[in-house]
Parts: sequence; structure tokens; C-alpha cells
Amino acid sequence: MLKIITFAKCILILIMLGNLLSCTHKQKIIYFQGGLSTSETNKNYSPVLKSDDMISISVLGFDEQASKPFNLPVLNLAQSNSGYTQGIPSPLSYLIDAEGNIEFPVIGKIKLAGLTQSAAIDVLKQQLKPYLNNPTIIIRILNFKITVLGDVRNPGTFTIPNERITLPEALGLAGDLEITGMRKNILVIRDINGKKTETRVDLTTKELFSTSVYYLQQNDVIYVEPNRAKVNSSLVNPSNVSMIISIVSVFITMTVLFRQ
Repeated sequence: MLKIITFAKCILILIMLGNLLSCTHKQKIIYFQGGLSTSETNKNYSPVLKSDDMISISVLGFDEQASKPFNLPVLNLAQSNSGYTQGIPSPLSYLIDAEGNIEFPVIGKIKLAGLTQSAAIDVLKQQLKPYLNNPTIIIRILNFKITVLGDVRNPGTFTIPNERITLPEALGLAGDLEITGMRKNILVIRDINGKKTETRVDLTTKELFSTSVYYLQQNDVIYVEPNRAKVNSSLVNPSNVSMIISIVSVFITMTVLFRQ
């Protein structure tokens, strides 16, 4: 009987050791360690236009009739059975093709891929000089979206209306990381000139703020890897665990009965 008690104690000690080893250290959980006073970010960040971007371009001027040919027509509103119109009127959009060009009214092909919005506005103003005097041009990216996957509370794809979002903000949209998410190894997948690039960042250090992926670009994918404990737990079938516990219990019971 003494051996059985000793055996049970050993099992209990092993379980306690396993729990202690699986505990996550504070340094692996806390964000932005080391202070933020010396960190620097690019305050003048502006997204770069890419192929497959859907953009709207509005050309405004003192002479409305002169600028009208350079604006795409507005979509007609849908009409309900009752005769009322539904939705908000919006102009058609431009698709930046694989070569980085758009087909602009009157002028023709203009290459915009690789330019920031301000640089693209300068290019358009230069092209419109023969037709308009100092026009106002507004460019918006209509399909600016990011995707957050992995060990977060609400994974998904999110459309960003203001075309400016940081990595921490994106993770916030996804409900933040689960406690089992690996904060030291966040993966950001980005398309640069048609090639996928991978950048890994550590959320627990202030160096995050100076990385190239602190400000996200359209179509970036963020992946949060689960830690080893969660991966291991997902490999264990709960029914198998119950079966093993039952077998061990029966074995201990039979051992006790035979030794009496």
C-alpha cells in the first residue's frame, strides 16, 4: 500500500512540474518592453499604390464643365419597389493593372503603381496642365484591406477606410492575441513588386516601432503563431486522455486489491 501511495505522489509531482513548465513568463506576454520614449516611427507614412488596387480619382476645378470629362460617371442608385432610391451615389473606380497603369479619360494610360498618393497627384496634375488650370485632385484607395490569422480572438479580413493602420491596431481589430499567441514571432506577409516577402517582429520590444511593417500596407497578412503548449494540446484527443486516466485508475485499483 505504501508503494501505491508513493506512486500516486510521484504522478502528482510530475503533473505539478508540467504545469510549472508550461507557465508563460511575464517577459513573453508584456508588449513594448523597454520604454517608448526613444522609439521613432515614420510620421509621414503614406501608402504606395500597387497593381490590383481599386482607386477613385476626383478632379475638381473652378470650371466644373472643364473638369467633367476627367471624372468617371457616378453610379446610378438602385430603386426600390416603392420608388425610393437606395444607397449612396459613388463614382466608378480605376483598377491599376498588372503593368501599374490606369486608363484615364482623355489622356489615356498613366502609370501610378509604385507612387504614393501625393506623388500620383503630382503626376496627374502634370498630365492635366494642358487642359485645366491648377485643378484639385483627390485619390482614395477603395480596397485597402488587411488580414489577421492565427492565434487571435477574431481572425478575419478588415477593410481600412482611412488607408493608414499600424500592426498593433490591426491586432486590436482582431481582438488581440490569445494568451497562447507567440508575441515574439509575429509574421507579416507583404507583396512587393509581385513577390511575397516575410518579416517577423517581436511585439514585446520597442524596436517594433522602427520596423518596416509597423505601418501596414494594403493586402498585408498578419499571422500569429500559437505557442508549443497550445499546439501540443490540440494534438491530444480528449477521449484518449479520458481512456488513459480510466486505464490507470483500473490498474491502480487492481494493484491495491491483489496486494491486500
